[in-house]
Amino acid sequence: MARTTRGGTRSRCRGGTRGRPGQERRISRDDLAAIRERAGDDPDALRDLFVAVMIWGSGTTNGRGPRYTDAALSDSRLETVLRTTRESVREGDLSAAYGQFTLHGVGRSFFTKWFAAVDDRGPECERALILDNRVFHSLNALGWSSREAAGTRRWPKRYAAYVSAMHAWAGELGVTAGWLEWLLFDLNGRVHGDEV
Repeated sequence: MARTTRGGTRSRCRGGTRGRPGQERRISRDDLAAIRERAGDDPDALRDLFVAVMIWGSGTTNGRGPRYTDAALSDSRLETVLRTTRESVREGDLSAAYGQFTLHGVGRSFFTKWFAAVDDRGPECERALILDNRVFHSLNALGWSSREAAGTRRWPKRYAAYVSAMHAWAGELGVTAGWLEWLLFDLNGRVHGDEV
């Protein structure tokens, strides 16, 4: 189960190996960062980070999450895709990372969560951001077009244009791009005060 909080979606899992049986557990962005730090270059640890990202991102309404995660874990390309996309994100080539991510069951809403989780570059960089349907609804409601911003229909370039635009807007507003991403997620297209 998960809930939306000011910091994003926090997944809650019951059971597990630590704590009392039935005790609530949560995966937060900070937890994902800690798992990322421990992972290093170990393929099994990267897979574990990917599973944590999928759990964190599933929320309470995505009953398809376990099925999609299983499909990805069964995909023979998993190790290569996780390694190469992480390398591209770390190099700041988000367009390449987008073009490289091809796993059964995992679409843009989830693989951009992977990009955000593995991006360990400093705050001076245009770090990867999540582009899920809720964020996209808000961008569309604001009249922003990734296709126009990128000057192409190609999604890898459109994702990179989105990240650049978000970082530019965040700088103008004096907030972080991550906070702005969360705000657009939370609004889910309801960007005008008169919408319910």
